[in-house]
Amino acid sequence: MPEQVWPDAEPFAFEGGNTGVLVVHGFTGCTQSMLPLGEGLAAAGYTVVGPRLPGHGTSVKDMSTRKWDEWTGEAEKSLLGLLDRCDKVFVTGLSMGGTITCYLGERYAGKLAGIMPINAAVEKLNPFLPLTPVVKYVLKTIPGVGSDIKDPEVEESCYDKVPVPAAAELHALMKLTRRDLDKITEPILVFTSREDNVVPPSNGPYILDNVSSKDKELVWLENSYHVATLDYDKQLIIDRCVEFIRRLS
Repeated sequence: MPEQVWPDAEPFAFEGGNTGVLVVHGFTGCTQSMLPLGEGLAAAGYTVVGPRLPGHGTSVKDMSTRKWDEWTGEAEKSLLGLLDRCDKVFVTGLSMGGTITCYLGERYAGKLAGIMPINAAVEKLNPFLPLTPVVKYVLKTIPGVGSDIKDPEVEESCYDKVPVPAAAELHALMKLTRRDLDKITEPILVFTSREDNVVPPSNGPYILDNVSSKDKELVWLENSYHVATLDYDKQLIIDRCVEFIRRLS
């Protein structure tokens, strides 16, 4: 029997013009963290799709059984739908969603108009992460990494625990994505929080230094923690994404 999906974790979609944007949420979070960005892009006239990645917005147990290619596969399915009906397509995502943004940027170079990773995990994360392929056999969960938000009035809908097998899958995805960063040739706008308690800020410059894109920029977020799409800089992210998309489309 399928797991019950949280009400605020359902996928979202907004019909707009001939420019499409795929919006991908992060590890242990859900679509709730990306809805303000999705709505902001839709208000600018774009067709927006925000999928729910398998194992998210349901239960820690559900997530513990998922593989990284299920997450990339769900995002890819939405991307193919946008490529099929839009003239130009962009991809953005937060945290692991940013990792998936880069992953898709590598595999669809030449087909995407641009990518916009936000606090993407590619180079480094928790020092414990490289051990997860072994530790997953003896430890089921570790403390959660969600809701790292500077604004005390805002909370992320996310798991309070991280299933170790899923963390091992994230590690595998990061490793694969890091290896192929030089395959990214499309324009890229990288957002990085200056203070991030989940993904080290060094990931942003690392991505910029290792892609092959000629059109590339790093935007430092000075007033947000990790979940910047819900934090004080959320409007800045919307504005800069819209500006980036308008320039390229």
